[in-house]
Amino acid sequence: MALLRTFSKLSSLPAVCRCLHVSPVPLQKSWNILKLNHVALATADLEKTTALYRDVLGVKTSEPVAQPEHGVYTVFVELENTKLELLLPFGEKSPIKGFLDKNKSGGMHHICLEVDNIKAAMADLKSHKIRMLSEEPRTGAHGKPVVFLHPKDCGGVLIELEEA
Repeated sequence: MALLRTFSKLSSLPAVCRCLHVSPVPLQKSWNILKLNHVALATADLEKTTALYRDVLGVKTSEPVAQPEHGVYTVFVELENTKLELLLPFGEKSPIKGFLDKNKSGGMHHICLEVDNIKAAMADLKSHKIRMLSEEPRTGAHGKPVVFLHPKDCGGVLIELEEA
C-alpha cells in the first residue's frame, strides 16, 4: 500500500524510474527476440496426433522426420502465425521418452523463440545466471543453430532459442 501511495504522488516517468532505480531508456542489448517460432508438443502416438491436426482440424502438416541427434521424430503443424512441433521419442535415450514417462498423455514440452544472434543471446543470458543445456548451439530441426535454456531458470518452462 505504501508503494501505491508513493506512485500516486509521482507525476513523471523519470521520477518513477529514479524511485525504482531503473532507466526510462529501453534496454540496449546485442540480440533480440524476433518472434515465437513454435510450441513443441510431446505425444506417444505421432500418427494419431498428426491426424487430429491434419484431418480433423484441417491444418497443413509435414511428413514425420527422424532427428536421431535430438532423439525425436518431428512433425510440423503449419499455422498462420507460428508452428506446432509434434515430438515422438526416437531411441531409448530420447528426452521426450523421459517426458512421456512423467506425462503419459503427452503435452507441451517447450517453446521456441527466434533470436537474431544466438551467440550474443547466450553470452547475455549467462551473465544473468541463466543456464543452458549445452555449451554451444547445436543444429536444430530447421537446420539452424539452437540452444535450450534450463527450465529452473525460466519459470519452469523449457525454452529453445533458434537463430533466424
